[in-house]
Amino acid sequence: MGIGLNEDQVAAFWRDGYVFPLRVMSDSDAGECYAQFCSMEANCGGALSGPLRYKPHLLITWLNKLIRHPRILDSVEDVIGPNILCWASSFFNKDAQDPSYVSWHQDSTYWGLSKPEEVTAWVAFTPSRSENGCMQVIPGTHTLDQVPHFDTTAEHNLLTRGQEVEVDVDESQAVDIELEAGEISLHHVRLIHGSPPNLSKQRRIGYAIRYIPTHIQQLHSNEDTATLVRGEDRFGNFIPEPTPASDMDPEALKFHAKANSVAGQVLYRGSGKKPYFAAEKEAIGGR
Repeated sequence: MGIGLNEDQVAAFWRDGYVFPLRVMSDSDAGECYAQFCSMEANCGGALSGPLRYKPHLLITWLNKLIRHPRILDSVEDVIGPNILCWASSFFNKDAQDPSYVSWHQDSTYWGLSKPEEVTAWVAFTPSRSENGCMQVIPGTHTLDQVPHFDTTAEHNLLTRGQEVEVDVDESQAVDIELEAGEISLHHVRLIHGSPPNLSKQRRIGYAIRYIPTHIQQLHSNEDTATLVRGEDRFGNFIPEPTPASDMDPEALKFHAKANSVAGQVLYRGSGKKPYFAAEKEAIGGR
């Protein structure tokens, strides 16, 4: 085991499907993450959209360091073991009084991973509270098998396909995952979860990092990519991701575009939709 979780926290994760709050960085370090995020937005000319929302760790050096943060990995190791790949990362942002929301869903629905052993570390760059649309979970639902989902066309749904579970959800059982900046939550890939709109005057900025043990396979592509962040990879099931030499490095842009193309084919398989992170041009300051 790593040194991130105590025995009670490990037990809570397997019993409930999640654990929070876990402090992984100081207030000042969290503030620096938020400042760097705001700088990214400024360089983009506005809110992050398109390809910069998905796998931005392939393009931005400080995010590539964040997915390797020792305290995050210590906690992740305690639930999936010492050999860890970062399979994906994405921003889930809600501005003040933002109608964006996340419908009730299981992460595993369209990911194509061979076993339900992924864990998500949701990193709060700002406070994430009930009033600004924090994540909500239904305890114990990670013990369910994969449940049917249907795609929606809801304009403000932040999910790839606007997917929603085709089962009744007892929202009276929902738990608000409230976090301070610099804290994380961990949740199981099968846990039913979502989040409501942000009705407050405060932004909610979160960065979801998807971790898998190295033995996991991608069932729908031989070209999926991942970054080894701890331990060793004896399986080679994913194409190794390079570390960007600098922010928006030309070689990194090329690899990111290819990785996103493959991810789009997997995540949107059979939908007939274009991935939200597909774009003809990736550039900060040019969009």
